[in-house]
Amino acid sequence: MGRLADLVLVLHAGFVAFVVVGQLLILAGLALKWRWVRGFRFRLVHLAAILFVTAQTWAGLPCPLTALENRLRVQAGQAGYDEGFIAHHLHGLIFHDASPRTFALAYTGFGLLVVLTWVLGRPSRPGR
Repeated sequence: MGRLADLVLVLHAGFVAFVVVGQLLILAGLALKWRWVRGFRFRLVHLAAILFVTAQTWAGLPCPLTALENRLRVQAGQAGYDEGFIAHHLHGLIFHDASPRTFALAYTGFGLLVVLTWVLGRPSRPGR
């Protein structure tokens, strides 16, 4: 179960990287006229990812990947963590405590950036 929890952790980190690095690549690609960053499916999945995180945070719901990882860790006899995935690992990196509201505001700001990028750097229409 511990290895499975580690796999969920890697998946979770990949999800976070997709959202954050994806946005950076979209911004760079729009400026550098990379065609692939206008791909409709890529952009739709990217937008849906951050909208899901933002909605789930404002609803006060735990992240399903964090809950799964914690459940697997506890089943493996390991310690889980009480706060969310990013809060836990951010604290481990920079020893910074922030309220859930702070994270909700940060996710919302990032989500608004993704929506603004969608509007200003429209993806290509499907099938083109």
